[in-house]
Amino acid sequence: MNETHILKTKQHFEILDGLRGLAAIAVVVFHFMEWAYSDFTQNFIAHGFLAVDFFFCLSGFVIGYAYDDRIGKMGVMEFFKSRLIRLHPLIVLGSILGLLAFLFDPFSDHAALYSVGETILIFVSSIFLIPFPVMQERAFNLFGLNAPAWSLFWEYVANIFYALILCRISRKSLLLLILLAATMLFFVGYRTGNLLGGWDNNSFWDGGARILYSFLAGLAIYRFNLIIKNKLGFVGLCVLLSLAFLMPYGEWNWLTEPLVVLLYFPLLIALGAGATLTRGLRVLCVFSGKISYPLYMTHYAVIWMFGNYYTSHNPSTGQLTLIIIGSLVLLVGFAYLVMTVYDIPIRKYLTNKRKKQIVGK
Repeated sequence: MNETHILKTKQHFEILDGLRGLAAIAVVVFHFMEWAYSDFTQNFIAHGFLAVDFFFCLSGFVIGYAYDDRIGKMGVMEFFKSRLIRLHPLIVLGSILGLLAFLFDPFSDHAALYSVGETILIFVSSIFLIPFPVMQERAFNLFGLNAPAWSLFWEYVANIFYALILCRISRKSLLLLILLAATMLFFVGYRTGNLLGGWDNNSFWDGGARILYSFLAGLAIYRFNLIIKNKLGFVGLCVLLSLAFLMPYGEWNWLTEPLVVLLYFPLLIALGAGATLTRGLRVLCVFSGKISYPLYMTHYAVIWMFGNYYTSHNPSTGQLTLIIIGSLVLLVGFAYLVMTVYDIPIRKYLTNKRKKQIVGK
């Protein structure tokens, strides 16, 4: 086995890349808005958190597309190395940014509540993606320094599950697992009234239910070739995806949210994979896809500072609007900077080092 076969990559579905970027922006806006409107019925993007379920479904599709036909030849360990190189540099950076924001937040002195040893332990747990929900003032997030890391924890679990089991099972077995996962997801929605959980100590297993279904559904779209050819284009699909985040928040969430995750998001993935991209929008889709993960993994340090500012200064609606829009623009710019000067160079270095190891075998 030569290194070019092990490390080869396939073409991207560029519209899906673009939709990933839109979902990342929706998450960022949601995280700002949930501070301003704790009553979600008044929050225009109260379902922005469902973007994570869209990520999970897209991940299942992409992993199946990229690795189903070669994981047997490349081996489980090489698969794990590929995923670590792709995901972990930004997990580390997100933890570092979270630590700096925690220590030097101008609107909070919460860092004084923890000893040096406790802070180090929290930071190390974040770096190695070990859930450690001990920060009371941060609602016992699984990862107090970088809250979105909870979804990366489950992404790693899904990748391990894929490499050890899912890559080998039949399509019939996959359908049975999807049925079981759908049942679990409806149970979570009915028990809690929504699918918002997974990020804290009390809802830990809700995260497992959320990724189990969506990852399996994405994998099934690839395995059963459920790609739907269409002419919706990137703009049309952006509108459809946005509707999921903007739908009203109410007493029927326990039903509407699981339905969106079970049916609507897989449909959008199938449509996105089969849609035609116009040349003029290609650059936007590529850019959107590239900054989506850096944006997702670096924005929450700012969110904590914003939350402390909001609760201590109580800004007006006009000030709030300017702060959120300005912060979003700056965070997208920062994500691009992180991508170009940190993430891509580090992944390139690690990939080249890995190639040399493979050649030396």
